[in-house]
Amino acid sequence: MLRSCYIYHWPVYYFANFGTLEQHGFARNRLWSLDDDPSPLTPGNNQSTADLLLKSTEEDLKTWPYRFELRLRIIVGAGKLTMIPRMRNVDNKAFTFTLALRNYFYVSVVSEVCVEGLETLDYFDNLSKRVRYREQADAITFDGEIHRVYLSTPTKIAIIDHEKKRTIVLRKECMVDAVLWNPWDKKAKAILVLGDEDYKTMLCLDAAAVENLIS
Repeated sequence: MLRSCYIYHWPVYYFANFGTLEQHGFARNRLWSLDDDPSPLTPGNNQSTADLLLKSTEEDLKTWPYRFELRLRIIVGAGKLTMIPRMRNVDNKAFTFTLALRNYFYVSVVSEVCVEGLETLDYFDNLSKRVRYREQADAITFDGEIHRVYLSTPTKIAIIDHEKKRTIVLRKECMVDAVLWNPWDKKAKAILVLGDEDYKTMLCLDAAAVENLIS
């Protein structure tokens, strides 16, 4: 079960420095519209598709002085969710940005799951002042808060849920980084969208593009 997935970090991700912008960017706090005239798409069997659209506003320009058009195509099929973000610069100025697609995956008990596919990779640890480390574990397990950006990750990363005897697979293209996050008990109580005990049955594994802009 996928709790939710959405463009969470845009145009800035927490680990990058873009001045006065809020740390997760503003896309998550804006009202998106449904695109009534999306680009053509060959329909798949038993799939549902929607295109969401977000355009810059005068309020956005006060903190992000660039005009943009952000699109998100969502394709839902049996046991599979596909998300295709697209960004168009409609300004006459070039700009840089970071992007992460946040996934809240429902797991049996987070302390009983592991993540495979990130071994031997470098990562920035937000719990250690964003120090860069090299992953030493063959599979990542969880016994406390974690918030890391893994760099140059493979196109396939797996969450192994032993109790439910299932594997959740994240496949991605053109987003070379990945974010791994669980707030654990203390921080979960301060997050309004989470119940106090929700951290026990959730794990965020995000497709991201942030490495070149991390300061």
